[in-house]
Amino acid sequence: MPDPVLSSQRPTPLVVAPGQFQYTRPQSVEDVVALIDGHGIEIVDLRFTDLPGLWQHFSITLPEVSTRLFEDGIGFDGSSIRGFQEIHESDMLLKPDCTTAFVDPFYERPTLALICDVVDPILRLPYSRDPRYIARKAENYVASSGIADTCFFGPELEFFIFDSIRFGQDAHCGFYYIESAEAEWNTGRDEGAFGGGNLGYKARYKEGYFPVPPHDTLQDIRSEIVLALMGAGIQVEVHHHEVATAGQNEIDMRFAPLLRMADNVMIYKYMSKNVARRHGKVATFMPKPIFGDNASGMHCHQSLWKDGRNLFFDPSGYALTSETCRWYIGGLLKHAPALMAFCAPTTNSYKRLVPGYEAPVNLAMSQRNRSAAARIPMYSDSAESKRVEFRCPDPSANAYLAFAAMVMAGLDGVNNRIQPGEPLDKNIYDLPPEQARNVPQVPGSLEESLRALEDDNDFLRKSDVFTRDVIETWIDYKRVHEIDPVRLRPHPWEFHLYFDM
Repeated sequence: MPDPVLSSQRPTPLVVAPGQFQYTRPQSVEDVVALIDGHGIEIVDLRFTDLPGLWQHFSITLPEVSTRLFEDGIGFDGSSIRGFQEIHESDMLLKPDCTTAFVDPFYERPTLALICDVVDPILRLPYSRDPRYIARKAENYVASSGIADTCFFGPELEFFIFDSIRFGQDAHCGFYYIESAEAEWNTGRDEGAFGGGNLGYKARYKEGYFPVPPHDTLQDIRSEIVLALMGAGIQVEVHHHEVATAGQNEIDMRFAPLLRMADNVMIYKYMSKNVARRHGKVATFMPKPIFGDNASGMHCHQSLWKDGRNLFFDPSGYALTSETCRWYIGGLLKHAPALMAFCAPTTNSYKRLVPGYEAPVNLAMSQRNRSAAARIPMYSDSAESKRVEFRCPDPSANAYLAFAAMVMAGLDGVNNRIQPGEPLDKNIYDLPPEQARNVPQVPGSLEESLRALEDDNDFLRKSDVFTRDVIETWIDYKRVHEIDPVRLRPHPWEFHLYFDM
């Protein structure tokens, strides 16, 4: 049977109509109806995000699309969603946001996708554990702070595209196996070309950054992802191969306000996974799937604006930054151990956060230096471009929660005028030991980050942006469903180390 997600069994490029690059998202229910009529839509797909950060969905027929749908919502079972309700309080509502509508390019039947907010049907209020609602509250907090009216985010999501992935574990075995025609480990593989042999041109470890084809075999796939994103109303600036072997990639979206960018991240992941699948490949945003090479990060560029002016720019400040910018960085660095619970939220995240591989483990500020957690890019001296790049997050994060947590930490820094410390404009990895030990580092494990979050969360709970219930639910979920299962299972390398003891 053909895969229902695929429009054909063979890779088929997405067709982007002329003028689709100027697509603007609808602003009203009437605009959504016009979009349905104009594209011959037959099905409407409603999407929302569970607490860990995976998109969920169900679909409705056109007779169900009405003004009432957008005003009152439609019911679903919240007890079956990770991090949501218990069985005795399962009824929940979804309310579509008309400004998020886009035509899904992957289904055979013409389908319109809508991102939804989750609503408590009893209180008729936004659901406190809905990640999108938390991001919206963070935006509202920015606007009510008196400091700024907008926080812009520009995340750089890195990801791998593999030819295949196999993994499994039970009582007597455990394994994973990655395959990629680009991988250096395949230079000796018989690839069946020209009666045998190998086509070569494998990216060497840590040398995958920017080579042209034939080393880079994924250019057309990335371009297809970019066109799909643009067709959904997302402005893309650049795409390229990344540093690691075996198909690491990056596509950079143009910055946008916090909530909009979190929505865009969800669309970005969706488009990347499904375009890869159309080509018989698999995309993953797992931070560290490959041992011994660079991992995937989500470096988050961010800035505060008020009345159309970038508050982070000062022509006379360090690296052209204002005091507001440096205080914001001070907040990020002070609260970084707790932030990592949301920004690097998996056990695998801490396989990335180790010295080397450009990993930003050092809680310091610097211009240009990629070994510092808070980097100030120096590509341009324009006021509009000045920003801080917080490099610790990775793409396994729930973008709604990670962005919200970062802006809450930054604003706490501004409110309390927290200094980020002296800049470290040198390779921090090469510091003498007596200097290096004075540079604080990110936690070494998810458990350490969760403990930090338990000890330091007042900044998140201002204006009830993160409720105590959300924080406690997050910590409990991570310990029960992720930390304990990993902790209790033998690791293959333990057999190498200990089997003959």
